[in-house]
Amino acid sequence: MNLCDYGALRALLERHGFHFSRSMGQNFLIDPAVPADIAAASQAGPDCGVLEIGPGVGCLTAELSRRAGKVVSVELDRKLLPVLAETMASCENVEIVPGDALRLELRALAEEKFSSCGLRPMVCANLPYNITTPVLTRLTEAGCFESMTVLLQKEVAHRLAAPQGSSDGGAFTLWLQYFMETEVLFGVPAEKFLPRPRVDSAVLRCVRRTSPAVETEDEAFFFRVVRGAFLLRRKTLVNSLSAALPELGKERIQAAIAACGLPDSVRGERLTLEDFAALAEGLRAVTGGGDNS
Repeated sequence: MNLCDYGALRALLERHGFHFSRSMGQNFLIDPAVPADIAAASQAGPDCGVLEIGPGVGCLTAELSRRAGKVVSVELDRKLLPVLAETMASCENVEIVPGDALRLELRALAEEKFSSCGLRPMVCANLPYNITTPVLTRLTEAGCFESMTVLLQKEVAHRLAAPQGSSDGGAFTLWLQYFMETEVLFGVPAEKFLPRPRVDSAVLRCVRRTSPAVETEDEAFFFRVVRGAFLLRRKTLVNSLSAALPELGKERIQAAIAACGLPDSVRGERLTLEDFAALAEGLRAVTGGGDNS
């Protein structure tokens, strides 16, 4: 069965009495070239275990099963389980796990399904738009996935791969790039989906760094500074950090910014991870070690 064929897909869903859920962000691919390209971009091979989140009817799952040693697909919508039982029946290396990716212990799942079998864990998925940030956060924090190749809303994908120090990124961009090297691979227009979303999509590939992008003495405080810099995005860095970290005091913040060679009028969006690392250490210095409360 061609799972991306419009007529075959409609007949499959009708046979199982399935109806799309807007709240779950369900949009299924209807161009077979797209899941094939995504699976190829994941660089999965026989020595890899691939975690997929939100398999839908399994068009990407089937492509991954042809390349990877094992595919584990987490599906929240129980109405899709009988559909997947039919479409994945011939894929012996595919396991469907009912559940919520935002609640599962992803590291434990990867260790059980992949690492214990000698497979290298990675992620490849067509992520629902409405859970992009929390899912990427949990996958990154799991610390065990070598790479994540994910189909996202185009605007989000480009934001997460934005050059550091540009106005296109944000606090989450820098958080992700601290752990991962990010790159937008190719776009996927809205007409490639059923139902058709209102926006285009793009494939983002994230490869885990062997070590964080910058060295920090206190990672938790470092990220407090990064988040604080974007609290009042349209304000200067001084004012945004003063609002986010009032215990430091505006004068100390100004002194630390000046010590880093940054102008008093600079905004947080103009700083790179290296700039933030220097600023965080500067703030720790002027406050006698930093207040991490």
